[in-house]
Amino acid sequence: MNDNRFAVVAKAGDRIADLSTPRPVIDEDRLAANIDRVQSYMDQHGLNFRPHIKTHKIPALAVAQVAAGAKGINCQKVTEAEVFAEAGFEDILITFNILGPQKLERLAKLNERISALKVVADSEVTVDGLAAHFSGHKPLNVLVECDTGGSRCGVQTPGEAASLAKRIAAADGLTFGGIVTYPKPQSAAAVEAFITETLEQLTSEGITCPIVSNGGTPSLFEAHHVTSATEHRAGTYIYNDRQMVRMGHCSEDDCAMHVLATVVSRPTPDRAVIDAGSKALTSDLQSFSDFGLVVDYPDARITSLSEEHGVIDLSNCTGPRPEIGEKLFIIPNHTCVVSNLFDTIVFHRGGIVTRVEEVAARGLVW
Repeated sequence: MNDNRFAVVAKAGDRIADLSTPRPVIDEDRLAANIDRVQSYMDQHGLNFRPHIKTHKIPALAVAQVAAGAKGINCQKVTEAEVFAEAGFEDILITFNILGPQKLERLAKLNERISALKVVADSEVTVDGLAAHFSGHKPLNVLVECDTGGSRCGVQTPGEAASLAKRIAAADGLTFGGIVTYPKPQSAAAVEAFITETLEQLTSEGITCPIVSNGGTPSLFEAHHVTSATEHRAGTYIYNDRQMVRMGHCSEDDCAMHVLATVVSRPTPDRAVIDAGSKALTSDLQSFSDFGLVVDYPDARITSLSEEHGVIDLSNCTGPRPEIGEKLFIIPNHTCVVSNLFDTIVFHRGGIVTRVEEVAARGLVW
């Protein structure tokens, strides 16, 4: 059976206005400006920067991030990290509890393959599983994940963090590498307090803490207020999206990714239907009441998605309305999810295609 998934969708010099849709397109100039802006901020405040590649899943973009000054990269899953190791990356942090023999076996092979692999743990179960697998082999660097208010994974108190760090340091096959957190936005003071107390307890136990890794694009530009952190992690910033605009981290003009969609139907004067549904825009609302911002028609609202159709309410549009066949540029609510929906991404400058990149780590979520 012919597999056309990786057929050429565009080539350099093509107009993006002529592309078949739905299709995510990336503005090269905005992309470069986003990379430079955040790296400059980190450099200014003396923080190492570790971009989270789950936003783009494309090695060529991680190369650009490291070339700009990033220390290493952040992956979320072992399989994702394998792709980037194959592309030549050596300093990789996987910020996910890794459990089970299949994952641990792959993790061990990855640890032998690259020089600076690091993982996280937030429980004795995870630590003991890592220790049992890595005993007698090349030691694995493990950071303790701390919940500083984000209410996801992480130990709940500095005391628990110190206790788990002590367990890691004592385990054969493991090395304690530091602490890591993914906090809620606008909580720098609470994060700093948690980290400071944790470091004091580690010092009292005679345990050094090489890395203090703070994280998240939502808390990106308050990173310098967490003065005990040695590095910051962020992903969404490279493209930006509607959520980041709402949070004040960027403007619409900083959004490098648009989903290009075509109006395929105008059943009524107040309704348009596009060829981008949940398989192109995602159903991730991110607390919005609609599914993306239509750039040239800001009063239009994408009110519902089925798999292949997006329904747009035009009733609030006082001027021109999109017609059948017209192509629309949509800023997605959450750009990271869009990346995982497509095999390839088209890049352009001024509406002219510059390159097409394979989303090499697409679908690698285990």
